[in-house]
Amino acid sequence: MNLNDVRRDWTKLGAEDPLWAVLVQPGKRGGRWDVEEFLATGRADVEETAGWLGQLGLPTRWERVLDFGCGAGRLSQGLAPHADEVVAVDIAPSMLEAARRLDRSAGNIRFVLNDAPDLSQFPDGHFDLVYSALVLQHLPRPAIDSYLAEFLRVLRPGGIAVVGLPTEPARTAKGVIWQVVPFRLISWAQRRLLNYPAPMSMTAVPHADMVRLVAAHGGEIVGQRPDLPYTEDWVCTRYAVRRV
Repeated sequence: MNLNDVRRDWTKLGAEDPLWAVLVQPGKRGGRWDVEEFLATGRADVEETAGWLGQLGLPTRWERVLDFGCGAGRLSQGLAPHADEVVAVDIAPSMLEAARRLDRSAGNIRFVLNDAPDLSQFPDGHFDLVYSALVLQHLPRPAIDSYLAEFLRVLRPGGIAVVGLPTEPARTAKGVIWQVVPFRLISWAQRRLLNYPAPMSMTAVPHADMVRLVAAHGGEIVGQRPDLPYTEDWVCTRYAVRRV
């Protein structure tokens, strides 16, 4: 899988069922997410994370924030009250269309297409916060490594990246399947048996790799915790990474 595959699949998912694709929950497929309920999950994610950052002695108000992989704008809208400007990027034009359509903010969110393998449209030190949850896991591992390096590049010194990542499959039936079955077969099952509009890949980044990558690109992990309980099939960690 490469970024062209990711762009193609998520453009299709965004066109057919954007809210469910962003937040896969039982009973929500086929346009069954209530919009306000969906957006409330983004506010809850940001508020809980802001509380955690505050406990770490880190800022909870920012001038400029990057929401990486914004999808339908769930987290962008949660971030908007905490920032002067939120720049929300996504690889799929259809997702950005949905995000603009659902935008309830006061106009401080800017939705931007970023389908490059980097964040070169943004200069060094441009953001106070980078926020990315339920996104990197759907990318191939080389792209994850590249974007993590870019997060640190676009942060100002002292800026924070909040990054959620699966570190390993859980010991559930689905977790074991992800561990032992090739993705080409999982992709086939998602499309043919589960009738997904397009497949969704999952990529784990072991904790030791995260530590190494952050250090190699001028950052330090200043906090980590179990991620919010979005899935039982992966062991997920949320990191607070500071650019030194």
